[in-house]
Amino acid sequence: YDKLDTKGLETVRRDNCLLVRRMVESCLKKILIERNVDAAIAYTKHIISELLQNKIDISLLVITKGLSKSTESDDYKVKQAHTELAARMKKRDPGSAPVLGERIAYVIIDKGKNVPLYDKAEDPVFALTNNIPIDCDYYMSNQLQNPIERIFEPIIGLAKVKSDLFAGDHTRKRSKPGLVQNSGGMMNFAVKKLKCLGCKAPLSGDQALCGSCIEQEANVYGKQLSVVVTAEQQFARLWTQCQNCQGSLHQDVLCSSRDCPIFYKRIKVQKELGEAQLALDRFKYEW
Repeated sequence: YDKLDTKGLETVRRDNCLLVRRMVESCLKKILIERNVDAAIAYTKHIISELLQNKIDISLLVITKGLSKSTESDDYKVKQAHTELAARMKKRDPGSAPVLGERIAYVIIDKGKNVPLYDKAEDPVFALTNNIPIDCDYYMSNQLQNPIERIFEPIIGLAKVKSDLFAGDHTRKRSKPGLVQNSGGMMNFAVKKLKCLGCKAPLSGDQALCGSCIEQEANVYGKQLSVVVTAEQQFARLWTQCQNCQGSLHQDVLCSSRDCPIFYKRIKVQKELGEAQLALDRFKYEW
């Protein structure tokens, strides 16, 4: 075959996140081209499991919509997620805030139950840098479920789609959402403590290991050093790729293209590298 031509599906629509487009395209290819329904079902379960464990790259979860109205407009009656986000971004930094006519990239974050959707929209960079958890249930129910049901319903039936693909053993393991900043209530009195790098037990000071793991200090240090080196290599590869795209290997990367998946991945790896280095510095070795 030359190509899989689709019309009107999520593979060509821009108001869905990239994860939906890739899933629909992969499922159609496995079903129509490879003639392997079982492989399509296994692939769908795997992606849903990865999503619920927060293992999906944030670049695949970004939703983009055009900003056609502002919150001050007279005809702005119903609150929309991207419009409300644009107003919040303007309060944070008026110089870099999106203007009318631009497309806004956002993700849906986890703020708990009974929070309206327009309050859950957040800038992906802001969510990355502040460790704000993603609302995985929203992406599964509002982004993935309808397209997947339309694909598999004629094959295995709607009831089996809901019971086998969106429920079951692969949906039981979930990541625990972190604390959202300024969440209010008792969270204002919560104190964050460092954990032992060996057994993850809470520590009262800033040391690297607890009394039980101090004998394994060399092994734990070696593992943490390996994490730092791996993060350095990943960041170097991404940085070099961005330099090649920019056309210069001797200047800082000035790219701000949020349509590029490497843009978010570079920010994520840079943050992970900083956190891994801070953990390594807790050993307080002086060579």
